[in-house]
Amino acid sequence: MTTNPYLFFAEVSLDLSRKEFQSGIEKLDSLSGLFENSYLFSMLYAKALLGRHQGALAGEYLLKCCFIAPANQVAWKELLDLQASSSGEHSSETSAIFDPVTDELEQLSAALMNFEPVKTTENSDPTSILEQKMPFSDDTAIAVPTESLANLFTAQGAYKKAIKIYTHLIQLKPWNAEQYQLQIDLLLDRL
Repeated sequence: MTTNPYLFFAEVSLDLSRKEFQSGIEKLDSLSGLFENSYLFSMLYAKALLGRHQGALAGEYLLKCCFIAPANQVAWKELLDLQASSSGEHSSETSAIFDPVTDELEQLSAALMNFEPVKTTENSDPTSILEQKMPFSDDTAIAVPTESLANLFTAQGAYKKAIKIYTHLIQLKPWNAEQYQLQIDLLLDRL
């Protein structure tokens, strides 16, 4: 038997593909201490146990795979397939492998499938496009004057609004007052 984990797992996989389940179990048992928390080890062990018709124990290893790698859907599918195949038997041995969290998730999933959100309607008229496009007056106070807004007003031809913003900016940023005054002078020439 090889000590390289990849070759070891390949050997066990080969045994399982040949339906030599007991050989696979013996190999896995020999190194179980090394790979105790390994997804691949648990999955191979579960498959070997399924081959030996030991569904309850296989279910425990599949459940362990689900906890090791919850996003990996392979173990979840195998676990659901095992549950579906054992549901006709109703044995206490096979039902013990499923935990209440899984059952609760299944119930929540079923409830979500039937969920329909409450449909609402608007209770007030939205602002019309015409009203949205109407410019505000030059006297309207601007809460947050910025250079970007002044540049935008200049590009739109709203020179009085841009001058108003630059005037506020002179008070807010006196160290740039010379630059703002130059912009105001240029805008006054355009009026």
